[in-house]
Amino acid sequence: MFSVTVSDNIMIAHSLKGDVFGPAQRMHGATYVVEVELRRSGLDGDNIVADIGRARALLAEVLEPLSYRNLDELPEYAGQVTTTEYLARDIFERFRYGVVQGQLGGDTATALKRIAVTLRETPNAWATYAGKVHDDWDDDTE
Repeated sequence: MFSVTVSDNIMIAHSLKGDVFGPAQRMHGATYVVEVELRRSGLDGDNIVADIGRARALLAEVLEPLSYRNLDELPEYAGQVTTTEYLARDIFERFRYGVVQGQLGGDTATALKRIAVTLRETPNAWATYAGKVHDDWDDDTE
């Protein structure tokens, strides 16, 4: 299995409701390093997993609506606890949608097997959500 990873960062504000979150229940900021790993079985005709420039552009497009925003005020997160894990899955879904829509070009949409999105909160703490590009694919690399 081959992989390529692109990254970017975002700054957000939010509060996490629930006693389990201690002081993070108060409004606070987070700066996330966001990494997206793309995996496929073989390389394409150009010997790449995906076009890195297009992958970086798609990631920037996915992150733009979240960057410098208070997530508590965004309608799509109403009633959600926007933990790092939750955001990793949300960014995965947004990025996967762009892949399936052909934004990475070539055969990438059909050849990619898995995408993993990692949000690094600090150098010592991060969360990852990984999944198949196409739900109907049989994939034993869970």
